[in-house]
Amino acid sequence: MASSTSQAADWWDHLQRMDGSHNLSDIATSAGRILVVLSETYAQAMHRDLLALAASGADTVLIGGACDLDGVLRIPANAALRNALGGTLTSLNARMAAAWLQHCTPGRLVTPAAKERWTAWVGQAACPERYARTPMSDAAVIDFIKDMKSRYPNSSRTRLLRLLRDKGMACEQKRFAGLYSSTIGQR
Repeated sequence: MASSTSQAADWWDHLQRMDGSHNLSDIATSAGRILVVLSETYAQAMHRDLLALAASGADTVLIGGACDLDGVLRIPANAALRNALGGTLTSLNARMAAAWLQHCTPGRLVTPAAKERWTAWVGQAACPERYARTPMSDAAVIDFIKDMKSRYPNSSRTRLLRLLRDKGMACEQKRFAGLYSSTIGQR
């Protein structure tokens, strides 16, 4: 998974150079419709291709993405749907795409009826998550990691972050991963 737009752009450029690859607008034109599921980072890296896709005239739904595009129905990532769809925020866009398909008219991706059904469902299913967790300094997170690793040496980084959050403490996942790696090393 790319952690920056430039890494995502490198990934996309590599895919485009592979033998037999097709661009999104060619796929959409031949199929007449296309469902694209992208994080903000990947959508930014693929912006030029998404603009071409928008101009293709195919029924196009973009789940997630970075911005609205004329000619594309964009369903922005919505963390308030995580409880209804289950799973983590990392895979939310994929689960949103599956849910979108359940609201579609068979054989069509974009219809006014599908948009109405989706909007009604989101209105009922959305449940914003609010956490009253206490922020921690880097030093406090490192102390927590050392303490938990001494108590539970076989615990994964993910498990330790879960323990920290269950104690009502706050630390963003990427920050925790960096502090864990600098404290424990890559494992």
